Amino acid sequence: MIASDREERSIRCAPPVRVATRGSPLALIQTQAFIERLREICPVLHLSGSLVRHIVQTTGDRTQARSLADMGGKGLFAKEIHEALIEGRADFGVHSLKDLETFLPPGIALGCVLRREDPRDALVVRGEPGSESCGDLYCLLPTGSAVGSNSARRQAQLLHERPDLRMKLLRGNVHTRLGKLLKGEVSATLLAMAGLRRSGLLDVPGALILPLAPERMVPAAGQGMIAITVREDDTVLRELLALVEDAESRVLATAERALLVELNGSCRTPIGSHARLHPKGHLHLTGLVARADGAFLLKRSIRGEASAAAFLGTELGRELRAESPADIFG
Repeated sequence: MIASDREERSIRCAPPVRVATRGSPLALIQTQAFIERLREICPVLHLSGSLVRHIVQTTGDRTQARSLADMGGKGLFAKEIHEALIEGRADFGVHSLKDLETFLPPGIALGCVLRREDPRDALVVRGEPGSESCGDLYCLLPTGSAVGSNSARRQAQLLHERPDLRMKLLRGNVHTRLGKLLKGEVSATLLAMAGLRRSGLLDVPGALILPLAPERMVPAAGQGMIAITVREDDTVLRELLALVEDAESRVLATAERALLVELNGSCRTPIGSHARLHPKGHLHLTGLVARADGAFLLKRSIRGEASAAAFLGTELGRELRAESPADIFG
């Protein structure tokens, strides 16, 4: 008897399958979302013990007192997960795409991208419902307010509009940063809407969560997307991930990350990249380059066919580089 396509896939992805992830609450939620999607594609993975979650403590999670830029950049949230894949201790790695470095290590491939959640940033301010009716989100912050963030991109855009604000290093998972806000360590912070939604934290007593339009606060490339890495030479698992992939999100990720590749900015360079698809296959990409203090900020956009996502990202990156001071990328 000839096996059906689904049965054949079940045979080829026989358990156990080991999934490497950070141990933060949000990372575990994202990992569970991937596992559930994987089980839809590969029924044999519903069996007990067929999926093994492998929690990895990353360098970025271990050290909270220093900024990521001072420690070497985004790859600090992925390094140990990459090592687990290469050493055969895991089969998949689960990441927030915005935290995944632009150039992956040899032997590691971006296997798939899951459907994008809300890509926006949110300004989170201490307060009660009703106080946001002042008409402008930033008017909620008195002159000289302290805003907690670890993101040069968010800091630059906020200071460009409000140079009077004081930026304070604020690291940790979503719950930790909200806790510090509510304790009064800062007057406000900036968080990703995707993380708030996935964590069930859209209604936090004592905090106002105010989404910011991507045109105003350009998100990080890949923000709101869950990315799965895999060993480059594991053709069986890469074929399985191709079935899990959200095609539209991959197009958006391709455009946004192509811009990063072209700019090749350091981890200290504030760079934003946000793509969206329009009817009939058109893609609109917005890019941002700035100084961390907000004194210089440049936004540009480009439109074209979705099939040319990588080309559009590269072209917009070239335009931003040409119009920016040379030392921005030094």
